[in-house]
Amino acid sequence: MSVPTEIAIGGVYVPPLLVAGVFALVFAVLTARVLNRVRLSQHFFYPPLVFVAIVVIYTVLIGKLFVPI
Repeated sequence: MSVPTEIAIGGVYVPPLLVAGVFALVFAVLTARVLNRVRLSQHFFYPPLVFVAIVVIYTVLIGKLFVPI
């Protein structure tokens, strides 16, 4: 099994997990806005914790599906 290599963005090498985390944060913000718009976030006990959980879930999914290995 090979180790993921760095991704070059504008000549700067960044770790693949950082790229996945940034995309996950963007998708989690969009998901949180949708949940707030349809008023589903009022059913959560502590919405910031749910936001962090969504970021982690998206990071794992993006890391598994799109990070080159």
